[in-house]
Amino acid sequence: MPISDYLKAWPLYVLPQHAISRLVYRLTRRESNWTQAAIRQFIKTFKVDMSEAEQPDPRAYKTFNAFFTRRLKPELRPVDQAVGVLASPVDGQISQVDAIREGRIFQAKGFDYSVLELLGGDTARAQPFLNGQFTTIYLSPRDYHRIHMPLAGKLVEQVYVPGRLFSVAGHTVRTIPRLFARNERVVAIFETAFGKMALVLVGAINVAAIETVWAGLITPPHQKAIRVEHYPELSLAKGEEMGRFNMGSTVIVLLEANTWDWGNMAANQPVRMGIKLAEWMGKTPVV
Repeated sequence: MPISDYLKAWPLYVLPQHAISRLVYRLTRRESNWTQAAIRQFIKTFKVDMSEAEQPDPRAYKTFNAFFTRRLKPELRPVDQAVGVLASPVDGQISQVDAIREGRIFQAKGFDYSVLELLGGDTARAQPFLNGQFTTIYLSPRDYHRIHMPLAGKLVEQVYVPGRLFSVAGHTVRTIPRLFARNERVVAIFETAFGKMALVLVGAINVAAIETVWAGLITPPHQKAIRVEHYPELSLAKGEEMGRFNMGSTVIVLLEANTWDWGNMAANQPVRMGIKLAEWMGKTPVV
């Protein structure tokens, strides 16, 4: 492992992660004289393709957060609606894709973490996924930051899990043990025609907000205890928006079944929301 990765990661242990993120939250929601300059500089630095945006004119966005959570032209992200296809929930880059082995999820060489701790420490919640499959997808700052359903599903529960706000960039994933199980996160458990599915929205430093469409803003404020909420009768269609980030972060998809074929999907592969990630190889489900 390059020593430079460790040198970049170690200051994160001592930074006031939540205080920094609260400041980012306030600044990105203010209408101010610097907003347009910040948006223009961001577009230039990260090479954001504004031609994909539903509103391509940067001047139309009154706050930085409005720009950052911009909608895309829907025809540019068609969702693969074939039965038995797992669609990508986001634009991003695959960090890992693999089987879950005896409840352990691979993070990076030398590092793994448990499904149990990722999902908040509840044995019953974790049990369906102990020998399933997963993929971890990283969203860079330039990416589209709305999250969509990979499969149609009925919401079972939403779980807020408090934690740190380490960066989720590649150098920290490679150097900070159990990173995704340590960071603040929001877990949404769904019942689907293919078994249970969990979408884990992982926060990070400067990710000053995580929202779901059914609950609105969940964090901030940072809380100290796990919070479980239920939304009876709430179902979402495949491809429907389910949440969003402010600034880049990571989505982890957990699947109960181990009968998904990921084809040529592999670490470091870029993906776009709606494309086929995996194909169901099990018995024909009742849909």
